[in-house]
Amino acid sequence: MMMKGDDIFTAVDIVSAIHTDHDSITRASTDFGHIVEAIPNGVFHPTSPADIAALIWLSISQSKPFTVAPRGQGHSSSGQALASGGIVIDMRSMGRHDHGYRVNMSPNELWVDVGAEQLWIDVLHATLKHGLTPRIWTDYLRITVGGTLSNGGIGGQAFRYGPQTSNVHDLDVVTGMGKMITCSPDKHSDLFFTALGGLGQFGVMTRARIALEHAPKRVLWVRIAYSDVESFTSDQELLISKRSSGSGFDYIEGQVQLNRTLTEGRRSSSFFSASELDQLAKLALRTGSSTIYYTEGAMYYNDDNASSVNQKLQRLLDELSFAPGFTFVRDVSYVEFLDRVGREEQKLRSAGVWDVPHPWLNLFVPRSRILDFDAGVFKGILKDTKPVGLILLYPMNKDRWDDRMTTATPDDDVFYAVGLLRSAVAAGDLERLERENAAVLDFCDQESVGCKQYLPHHASQDGWRRHFGEKWDRIATLKRKYDPLAILSPGQGIFPAAAMTGGDKADSDSL
Repeated sequence: MMMKGDDIFTAVDIVSAIHTDHDSITRASTDFGHIVEAIPNGVFHPTSPADIAALIWLSISQSKPFTVAPRGQGHSSSGQALASGGIVIDMRSMGRHDHGYRVNMSPNELWVDVGAEQLWIDVLHATLKHGLTPRIWTDYLRITVGGTLSNGGIGGQAFRYGPQTSNVHDLDVVTGMGKMITCSPDKHSDLFFTALGGLGQFGVMTRARIALEHAPKRVLWVRIAYSDVESFTSDQELLISKRSSGSGFDYIEGQVQLNRTLTEGRRSSSFFSASELDQLAKLALRTGSSTIYYTEGAMYYNDDNASSVNQKLQRLLDELSFAPGFTFVRDVSYVEFLDRVGREEQKLRSAGVWDVPHPWLNLFVPRSRILDFDAGVFKGILKDTKPVGLILLYPMNKDRWDDRMTTATPDDDVFYAVGLLRSAVAAGDLERLERENAAVLDFCDQESVGCKQYLPHHASQDGWRRHFGEKWDRIATLKRKYDPLAILSPGQGIFPAAAMTGGDKADSDSL
């Protein structure tokens, strides 16, 4: 592919936007996980989607194309946003050049157009100015729209609305052949569905049109505790069956507290007071349980139903089988509730335990095996551990996920999100946590639990084949269609360039 005329000037402009200084390279060489290091040759600062397309054209015009990895906040744990020897695209630079205005509302039609580089916290504040809000949120809002949509985007509202990927009307994507394509369920639908949850393998998302609903003002934020897993899971599954708006909780998640965490762990929390943590520790001791579980729920309300929300909450609690007396309720603003992890981040930064290795492991576990998983993992592998971090456990409804999207989920009609969100803060922690994660995965494999990794990481293409299962052939076909030279998101390790056929290169040269 030869360059001529304006193409040469474009290439010069693109190269001038690639930063190779020490600080830029260092920042782009690792991610939130602080486990993997991969040094790129440069960091690209685009001002528009057309710049990204030009960078990709520049790559595929070479006899040996360079790899390209879009990076928002780099909030991955295993190098998924890295590009060893390639170019990392600093997606956040687009928002800076547009002065942060890449959030465009259509209040009457209940959608918002958002640049993929935008942070969800900024989307929240922009939509609330119109009394509106996206329907589904991740727990942490200081990550980019493109980052979460490339994975799925899960949170406590997913039982009702599905993941964030199920709440997108259309996308702008720059493919691995440098084509800028607007896609939707009706237009270039194969790209639309494969890009959502596609781990950056088929194109660089640059814009998404996201569904909105009317925003509440206040939230009753509730946690209720359990000492036995059967009551906990039974109640959680009852709660996610109340899917109509206005019925039950508007948000449902859950956590697992290991006994040693309660008795020896950090005595601060963005929710529980020190005395409440003591109560939970005493519950564990009194019942002899090695684990305490709690359901976290949120009930939204406004001025017009403020007088009845407490009665509604009490009626709901009367249906449940939690430990008597272990109900904890906070009344907070909608923004305060959604940005709860942001406040926790500030505490962790102050304590010096934010920029540390995060060997996180996220799994989807089928409902039919969740008790086996609990016995083998929480009451087995992790029983005597004292992790620094959270263990999440909550169910979602399979029929709220569109199986045409790339994200892999278990076959059961209900599956649980399990997040081992632990941090390595002391010498030896990282190696120990990684061994425990490996033991959890080995247990799931040996016992045929049928779980799937979320935010996945696999060491071999065979591992990826097994991860995607029946979706693999379609995914491989679409990879050849939209990124035949395998230059996009190499840190995922799904499609090494050497694995692509020679015919793909010949086809690309004819474009």
